[in-house]
Amino acid sequence: MPDADSGRATATALVILSDVPGSFPWSVLAERHPALIRKVRDAFPYGPERRRALDALLENCAEGVIEPLGAGAADRERWEVWGREYFGRSWFEVPFLWSESYFYRQLLEAVGYFADGPWKGVDPFRPFKLAELDTPEAAEELAALDELAHRPVEEQEQALLHGSLWGNRADLGFRLAGTGGESSGVSQLVSDESELLWSLFAGGTVCVVADNAGRELIPDLLLIDHLLRHGRAGRAVLHVKPYPYYVSDATTADVVDALRHLVAAKGAAHESGHRLWSAMTEGRLTLRAHPFSCAPLPYADMPRDLREEFAGADVTILKGDLNYRRLIGDRHRPATTPFAATTEYFPGPVAALRTLKSDVTVGLDARTEAALDAAEEHRWRTSGTHALIQARR
Repeated sequence: MPDADSGRATATALVILSDVPGSFPWSVLAERHPALIRKVRDAFPYGPERRRALDALLENCAEGVIEPLGAGAADRERWEVWGREYFGRSWFEVPFLWSESYFYRQLLEAVGYFADGPWKGVDPFRPFKLAELDTPEAAEELAALDELAHRPVEEQEQALLHGSLWGNRADLGFRLAGTGGESSGVSQLVSDESELLWSLFAGGTVCVVADNAGRELIPDLLLIDHLLRHGRAGRAVLHVKPYPYYVSDATTADVVDALRHLVAAKGAAHESGHRLWSAMTEGRLTLRAHPFSCAPLPYADMPRDLREEFAGADVTILKGDLNYRRLIGDRHRPATTPFAATTEYFPGPVAALRTLKSDVTVGLDARTEAALDAAEEHRWRTSGTHALIQARR
């Protein structure tokens, strides 16, 4: 649980809800979720029972109230602990983080992911994840590694860090080295504490809390390969989701798909894939799929075993927007709130690599925030065209 100082700090910042029409949280629940249900419904030849369940969820999201999981759900008790007080209320009137997370749990219920039957364990988002790997852009990103391999280690580190930061815009990162100037990726950084991040590596364990699968997971794995290969870390723990979540969040199966994609590639990408495969078989790279990874709660509420694990790492790197919201707390905070102050509860050194796709942002200086507001009003917070690297010792 969070310490007293952290609790007092969060008490002054209001939790983000989805009850303001036209706001970003409202658009996710009112527009993105219904569209996703339709997309999943069309992606698989589900039978009448599953199609009826998806249609019922679609109607419930639009006009109904939040209902508990069925009596047979193995994790019903866990979700009641996480948010029993929200049952019977509108999806739009409870914390955005909670309602968004519970939607994905209910979507898995509708497609029979956990139920005994033919659809048990079938990831409803798998076609979308795999499609990202089989694109010309993905091939170009891997081909860029061949040139990067001949650059000085310092330039490789910068490129791979920015590749991991930008995810499916990773080609920007791979081309940072030797461009002779500032790439569009770097110029869009609203906060850059990469020097502090690099200083945290001490040759011990690094924890990387993954975000998305597909093209966004590949750069994360390449960064881990670099850290292990060059002694920045002696061991890496990659935290993934225990089941499909938020459409594209990485699971164990997605890691295996990404590794196979690298191993099947040519040149430097193949070599990285082979090293990563060996690192997993030797135990220098391990996977962790903790149930809390799919919790609708901030990391301030993490359980003891997870806290102890992060405390033992040289640094924990949290990837992506959802992990950032959980790290900072999904609350309305001034963008100038210090990153260190909002993460002081975290049990060890921590860093965030994140493209901005939601309202929560901290750690900016007042001049940067003013310039962004003047140029883009509120859009810079959610457009995904800006990013940040933040760290705390």
